[in-house]
Amino acid sequence: MSKRRPSGDGMVRKRDDGRWEGRIVVGHKNNGDSIFRYIYADTQKELTAKLRQNIDAYQGIDLTEQSRMTLSEWLDQWLDRRMAGTVRGDTLDGYRRDLNNHVKPRLGQKQLTKITPADLNDLYAHLLEHGRLSRRQSSGLAPATVHGIHTTLHHALKTAVEEGLLPANPAEGVTPPKLPRSPKGILNNDQLDTLMAAISRDPLWHDFFYVELTTGLRRGELCGLKWRDFDSETGTLNVRRTIHMKKGGGLSEGDTKTYAGMRAILLPKSTVQLLRERKRAALTEWIFPDPLKPENPTHPGGAYRRLKKLLEEAGLPNIRFHDLRHTFATHALAGGVDAKTLSGILGHTKASFTLDTYAHVTGDMQRHAAGIVGDFIQDIL
Repeated sequence: MSKRRPSGDGMVRKRDDGRWEGRIVVGHKNNGDSIFRYIYADTQKELTAKLRQNIDAYQGIDLTEQSRMTLSEWLDQWLDRRMAGTVRGDTLDGYRRDLNNHVKPRLGQKQLTKITPADLNDLYAHLLEHGRLSRRQSSGLAPATVHGIHTTLHHALKTAVEEGLLPANPAEGVTPPKLPRSPKGILNNDQLDTLMAAISRDPLWHDFFYVELTTGLRRGELCGLKWRDFDSETGTLNVRRTIHMKKGGGLSEGDTKTYAGMRAILLPKSTVQLLRERKRAALTEWIFPDPLKPENPTHPGGAYRRLKKLLEEAGLPNIRFHDLRHTFATHALAGGVDAKTLSGILGHTKASFTLDTYAHVTGDMQRHAAGIVGDFIQDIL
């Protein structure tokens, strides 16, 4: 996309209906002909102001003929040519389903360059009120679902800007529905000690939960570990895959949640020793095989049910499996592990996401640091 300054072509006229019309050059066709944007106003003064605003908005932009495509056409291109192969197959299917079911029916036929923040606000309001395809329940989509649709659209439109199809991303001017913040079930020190004692009395599941509590792996990642992923010499564990539960039963092996999810973790010494001893008795490629079908990995559903039973027997809060990951991360941060390092261990794409997710811990750490600095300065003075 070359950088040009849009300009009027000298055409400002009063229309037969009494309104004023002007146009600016916003791009060029493959043969070099100009692509115009037409602006209308009730008075010549208003038109002059609008022309100036549009010239500023399109400064540095040189749109191509493809910018004339509809939103629906662009979304298909974005899914098939830009996203395919960069995200997991089921993630891509989810993007396609949301866009086909909820975005294209209302905005799909509108020209890409004519999508406005107001269009997106209207779309989200409609989805919150009437977005469900099934009328058996409330007719509106959940705020979290609409927020996810906004995130997908924002990404698609941002790519269109990068490729010279849009002057700016209309999704930038939209406030999506707020996500409800559900409290994380994090075990404190005493509760964590209780859980460790509980798993020590369960020889079948002890190693599985010990590795989880010392690595913070996602449940599917833990179930998907193979012995070739463990380097007993360096004490490194390579996270390369995840196990999914398929609809209708059965398991499938797939890629990690993100590319950052493909990672190598340097294990604590106790975890390295545990896996070395476990490897000596291994009869299958899986580090944690299904107890009844060792040729298969541990079923994520079975791990979930066993955790619930352990929590109940130990008198602990009824937390989710994912909260074991939150517990690991919280204690790691509180123990002095920096956010960048923890982000790599957890497989987060950005350290900023780790900081946002565990702001409750970093806030406590900042207060502690402020106290240390205050004492330090006071001693000097």
